[in-house]
Amino acid sequence: MMAVYRARTALIAVSALLIFAGTVLGLLLPDSPLDVAARLLPVVGVVGMLVAFGAGLLGTKSLPEHRTLTVTSPVVGRWMGMNSPTSKVPSHGIRAYGQAYAIDLVAEPPGVDRPAFGSGAAFRRPEEYPAFGQPVRAMIDGVVVKASTSQPDHRARSTWPSVIYLMLEGMIRELGGPRFILGNHVTIRGNDGVYALVAHLKQASLLVSVGDTVRAGQVIADCGNSGNTSEPHVHAQLMDRASVWTAQGLPMAFADVALGDEAEPENGLPSNDQHMIVA
Repeated sequence: MMAVYRARTALIAVSALLIFAGTVLGLLLPDSPLDVAARLLPVVGVVGMLVAFGAGLLGTKSLPEHRTLTVTSPVVGRWMGMNSPTSKVPSHGIRAYGQAYAIDLVAEPPGVDRPAFGSGAAFRRPEEYPAFGQPVRAMIDGVVVKASTSQPDHRARSTWPSVIYLMLEGMIRELGGPRFILGNHVTIRGNDGVYALVAHLKQASLLVSVGDTVRAGQVIADCGNSGNTSEPHVHAQLMDRASVWTAQGLPMAFADVALGDEAEPENGLPSNDQHMIVA
């Protein structure tokens, strides 16, 4: 069951393609020898969907407990938590792509205004956000096993109409797989078998390549606005394997961060809308 649970995201993607392909072929090839086979594809796809959703429901109940791992913050300065696992788990609403305990971080430096949602243009330039171009650091010591840098940085989705557009866009991105959801990203394999991923990086900003050895705290890229994102931010997560198709998320805490403008440094994560200050 756990093997099916791990593969459920890929199974859903394949099932969706079968349903789509069978429907299109059935319309394009009526009364042909291939028509019967085409009509079977959506049935197989629906069965695959049911198996995947069933595995998701049953597998979630038997997931093992994992200890919280303390890692280096991927950013420095003053940042705010969004979609934080300290507020809810799974933090992004789903456990797919190894993001059950993932967190999003948006920059809000002192004295610098971050564009307010709902104000201004519906599709703001990413350069208008203070997070864009900020350095992103490795969270753990290890070896780079994945490095993607070719996807463009798109404009922000900064009003409700543009967010609706983002949701529709996200459905199309899902068809391309997790690469188009994460955008430009780096995955590092630690010596203990843990994998650390940072995503939505700036196009052509990567300072590392697959096979490079890195140290925690080393700058590896810049924050961007690539992939399925409404504004420039850093998405960070720990996983138990390299492939986000089958990885399970692992709980984490950032070392020596101040959770609040007047707080003392501790190990933890900011909650939703809570500031984190990293020296």
